[in-house]
Amino acid sequence: MQRSRQGFTLIELLIVVVIIGILAAIAVPKFADTKRKAYITAMKSDLKNAVSAAEAWFADNNSYSGFTAPTGSVGVTMSVSNLSNTGYTVSATHDQAPGATCTVGAGTGTPSGLLEGQPGGSTCK
Repeated sequence: MQRSRQGFTLIELLIVVVIIGILAAIAVPKFADTKRKAYITAMKSDLKNAVSAAEAWFADNNSYSGFTAPTGSVGVTMSVSNLSNTGYTVSATHDQAPGATCTVGAGTGTPSGLLEGQPGGSTCK
């Protein structure tokens, strides 16, 4: 009597499921923080736009006084601080990235540890 083999055995299927589980366990942590990174990138982009707007304001008024932060992307909130005739600091936060704050500044408002006009900060990573 000859048996014809059709399909897979239970052991073969179990091995495939285990291999897929191992691959998923490796891949998931790699992509878990992707959304947060995208939100932080949006904040950095908005801060670069704010620098351009501030410099345009300075070119027109020969002072940073009176400058207000432009509207950010969806979910991004921007605020101006340390505003003076010779400098400013702009901070950005995002609704979906709690605890992350990016800052940028120019002149006397440049945050310590950052280059003038370059977005950054300890939680902006």
